[in-house]
Amino acid sequence: MIVRTLLTAAIVLIAVAPILGQTTAGTAVAPNAGSAGSIGSASSAAETPGVSKPAPSSGASAPLSRGSIARVSAGSGTLPNTHGQIWREYDISPYTLRNQTTKRPEQAIVDWVLRETGYEAWHTEPLGILSATPRVLRVYHTPQVQAVVAEVVDRFVNPEAESHGFGLRVMTLDSPNWRARVQRLLVPVPAQTPGVQAWLLEKEGAAMVLAELRRRSDYREHNSPHLLVTSGQSLAVTATRGRSYVRHVALRPEIWPGYEPESGLIDEGFSLELSPLLSVDGRTADAMIKCEIDQVERFQAVMLDVPTVAAPRQRTKVEVPQMSHFRFHERFRWPVEQVLLISLGVVPAPVPGEAKPLVPGVPLPVPGTPPRADMLVMIESKGKTAARAALPTQAGIDPYRR
Repeated sequence: MIVRTLLTAAIVLIAVAPILGQTTAGTAVAPNAGSAGSIGSASSAAETPGVSKPAPSSGASAPLSRGSIARVSAGSGTLPNTHGQIWREYDISPYTLRNQTTKRPEQAIVDWVLRETGYEAWHTEPLGILSATPRVLRVYHTPQVQAVVAEVVDRFVNPEAESHGFGLRVMTLDSPNWRARVQRLLVPVPAQTPGVQAWLLEKEGAAMVLAELRRRSDYREHNSPHLLVTSGQSLAVTATRGRSYVRHVALRPEIWPGYEPESGLIDEGFSLELSPLLSVDGRTADAMIKCEIDQVERFQAVMLDVPTVAAPRQRTKVEVPQMSHFRFHERFRWPVEQVLLISLGVVPAPVPGEAKPLVPGVPLPVPGTPPRADMLVMIESKGKTAARAALPTQAGIDPYRR
């Protein structure tokens, strides 16, 4: 009886074994299936009408993206307005459409908004948004900031400012003693940059000062006297030249004389940018003035050993530039019926020239001193003018170009 039972169990196991093998093989067909739920989802997607079947994998594993270290969340999905922020959209097309000569003219409005409100107002609490397109300026901020933005936009789109021009003169004198003869005409105004002085003059007084300066032998003007820029636009005056020098020497035994000099180039000269903006009532004007001067005082020589088989004691010279830099960036506000005169101080000469001897009349080789000059900037409101303002790209005057 026991033997018969064992034989029956063996027969049953032999019959069931192929079925168990097929089931195991079927399960191993989908090695990428992570769970029964994922298998069911793939099957239902393949059988559901209108749902495309996923393309077979090419076998290449997709690169894994780096996980974020910071804790990131989707947020509430709405802009916070705990400080009373409101959304406003300003139409700036009246300004951008008439300013077709400048690339991205809306950037000028953004720059002035940042100057009026402060850069920190858009990067700290409360939350603020400032975005511009050629047609619309979008702002999300408190009502107080919105009022400042609205005034700036009005100054740009104001039809009265469209034809209001400003004249610019850039001048230098070797000595600052010109002040002695015109002191009674100058009314000082505050300037934030150390060493910089600013004055206001009546238009008649400005004409007298200009006539007095032109009588001096050291007077030099660096731009066209008829240069104009309209309100809301920018104007650049530049004068630069390149100075080449030997900056490095590479050993090259295969060529004569056994080394190869490497040249460098330095641009020296000046660049001055003016961005004026008329007030809504037309009584005052703001101007952002930026000036940069780079001057090569001299090149200091350094002798290097470059020995070769034919010349074991051979030496050559490399040069290290000794430079002077001047940077000025400030904003001024003044009544349009007056003229603004700014002295940047005795700075590196904006137009480089030959070095002067330390003692006048004593010829070189007495070492010379780098040239210096008192640089003056005069800005005058020209009122409504039909003359077309010079383009920023046309304003540069290079005295070294022949």
